[in-house]
Amino acid sequence: MIKSLFLVLTLSISAFTFSQDGIVIHVDGQTTDISGASHTVVAPSSTSFDIALDVENNTGAPRAWRVTRLRIEAPAGWTDGLCWGHGTDSFGGTCFSSSQMNTNPWTTPSSPSVLFTINDGEYGKLKASVDPADGVYGTAHYRYYISTNGLSFVDSVDVVVDYLAAVKPVKEEVGVNIYPNPTSEYVSIQLAGMDQSTFKLMDAVGNVIMKETIHGSKKINVGDFSNGIYFLIFETSTGKTITKKLVVRH
Repeated sequence: MIKSLFLVLTLSISAFTFSQDGIVIHVDGQTTDISGASHTVVAPSSTSFDIALDVENNTGAPRAWRVTRLRIEAPAGWTDGLCWGHGTDSFGGTCFSSSQMNTNPWTTPSSPSVLFTINDGEYGKLKASVDPADGVYGTAHYRYYISTNGLSFVDSVDVVVDYLAAVKPVKEEVGVNIYPNPTSEYVSIQLAGMDQSTFKLMDAVGNVIMKETIHGSKKINVGDFSNGIYFLIFETSTGKTITKKLVVRH
């Protein structure tokens, strides 16, 4: 157990200490070298998705590389896999499921059927797949090492996956708009953040002139009202009271 922890710790702190000469790692379709660096992606959903990387051999000699995956951090229930193959492999190489990658760290096999030669100027295709657990949000951190024997690492790239909780829409603040104000003939009422409200229309001395329920919006004819100040008092479903002052001026 102590030996395993030491190995993981050694792998964790050694990512940026080895020589990276002659190797270029970039996201498939892009040109920026991210070898020895970190690439962050946002998980589109809880469905498994892929991160395609190209590992170029510019060392001046043929190489038969293996890939070691180190799972530095991952939320409970998340799984991952990878495919590794030559750049000319139309099938994307050999793929390994999460059940096959059952150790941490884990290295692609050295069997002839899996190990292939990448000549100088060619590249290997590394496709990492990540499957977030449904409803388990968080951040996962994986490191992929390049070596010939699974031990002497010559390069690496980190992949950080963010799976964010869905952002709940902000509820519209409950309110009431009345216009025009002052008015001489009609006043329009527009509810905000609620579908309906019961309201009272009162004069300045507290007499109730009108009482009814409004659904969304309403127009009131105040052409026969006397000049002066009136109050519209609205009751919301939460028990909140909203009072609006209305000025009638003919």
